[in-house]
Amino acid sequence: MYENEVQSLLLIVICVIPAALAVITYPLARLFRPFGPALNILGASVATALAIPIAMQAAGGQVLVGLGREFRADGLSALLVLVISVVSLAAAIYGVPYMRLRPLLERVRDAAGRDVTGRDVTGRRLATFYALSQAFLSTMLWACLTNNIVMLYVAVEASTIASGLLVAFYWDRRSLEAAYKYLMLLTVGIAFALVGCVLLYASAAPHMAGQAGVRAMLISDLPGVAAQIPHGIALVILSFLIVGFGTKAGIAPFHPWLPDAHAEAPSPVSALLSGVMIKMAAYALVRVLSIFLPLAAYHPVAMFVIVLSAFTMLLGGVMCLAQDDLKRMLAYSSVSQIGYITMGAGLIGIGFDQTARYLGGYGGLFHLLNHALSKGLLFLAVGAIIYKTSGLRRMSELRGIARRMPVTAVCFFVAAFAISGMPPFNGFWSKLTLYLAAARAELWWALGIAIGTSLLTLLAFVRAGYLVFWSDADTEVGEDELAEAPAAMLIPMGVLAALCVVIGLFPQIVYPLLDPAVKVLARIH
Repeated sequence: MYENEVQSLLLIVICVIPAALAVITYPLARLFRPFGPALNILGASVATALAIPIAMQAAGGQVLVGLGREFRADGLSALLVLVISVVSLAAAIYGVPYMRLRPLLERVRDAAGRDVTGRDVTGRRLATFYALSQAFLSTMLWACLTNNIVMLYVAVEASTIASGLLVAFYWDRRSLEAAYKYLMLLTVGIAFALVGCVLLYASAAPHMAGQAGVRAMLISDLPGVAAQIPHGIALVILSFLIVGFGTKAGIAPFHPWLPDAHAEAPSPVSALLSGVMIKMAAYALVRVLSIFLPLAAYHPVAMFVIVLSAFTMLLGGVMCLAQDDLKRMLAYSSVSQIGYITMGAGLIGIGFDQTARYLGGYGGLFHLLNHALSKGLLFLAVGAIIYKTSGLRRMSELRGIARRMPVTAVCFFVAAFAISGMPPFNGFWSKLTLYLAAARAELWWALGIAIGTSLLTLLAFVRAGYLVFWSDADTEVGEDELAEAPAAMLIPMGVLAALCVVIGLFPQIVYPLLDPAVKVLARIH
């Protein structure tokens, strides 16, 4: 047992309960349809209730372990587990009315493309949806809590399968094409991560022989032998890991799956894909990078990560501005924002200036939290528009919605300003921290790209907000039909919007969560 490590069943229970619910949800929901959303909310609620004590203990300096040391929750893992659980709970509540929307369900087709509306396809599809949602939640939590380098790959790949089937939920041409692209590209991409993980284990194992209690399979033990792995082999390992987990995270140029998958999935699933799934992949990436990047020999790799991040944020920002489809605009925005998160990871390994390393890690993880809240909220707000307009989502088709959907409009603009880095919202502080870290490291070009991309993001969302909410009302929906979304959709949106505002006004409240996570990555004590 290592210092500060405490055995805890919470790590196992938080993964097992959603997995168990995934098994029983389908048959129960087929017998009685309300069981589906009820069990989905139950699983996310239990995960959130367990994530809170895990995060509190991690904030107090403890490291929880389970099944020996196969499961491990330090400050970084605990942060991700809490974020995933909270956003999943919001999406589960929101999805109760959304997934019953008849015009969307009528998109369902059989394998031959024939209309199957009127059969029992609705009951079967919804039962499958709720079962897969629990499986998706379980695999994401497992990926963040496993301490086994190979099981990290297995968990990430399992989340790909569960989420890919959710992307295909509507079973029409667009969603099937998006799911096919999603599964094919991610499966091929993640295969690189598997090779990297296996090479890492094989390279580290000889240097751990004879050391009691130390295993090359355990991620927490690998930093101790990172300096002994031959430099050339380590560079190959890092290349495979960056391509593999970077594909899952949506880093350019490995991102082509992302716009289609996020756009064609049901809106609650889009909120999970963009809000937390790509953050889980970013977690996997920075977790394995942190094994090597603090070492001086790998500073060029850290610089490469920063260059890749700058390219990602700039490309995503430009493509975001060019979209007419609201969900595709949000998807490209996610590509852009993931660049800020990985830039923070790169700044951790760029030099020996401990302040720059800490600020980079803090800003990256802070933006991970802020983006999960704001992008989840944006997808839910756009989903509310889709819900009330029977499927419309193009800016050219939507006008003057603010007068009929004021709460949705407020939530949209709160999230839009937050993600653009405008005060007094939460995204301002995380982006400011990254700007300060880049300036401290004297990476002025990276600082310029980061600020410029924020301006592009603001321009894209102001344009979208004006066209959809404030321009002349001529939306192709009757005035009596266009009204505010149901309370079950507005409440999760309101909670996420409130978190964006509260964290923006009082950013110090998340310091106890972020500080331990940063110290794990940067190896600062």
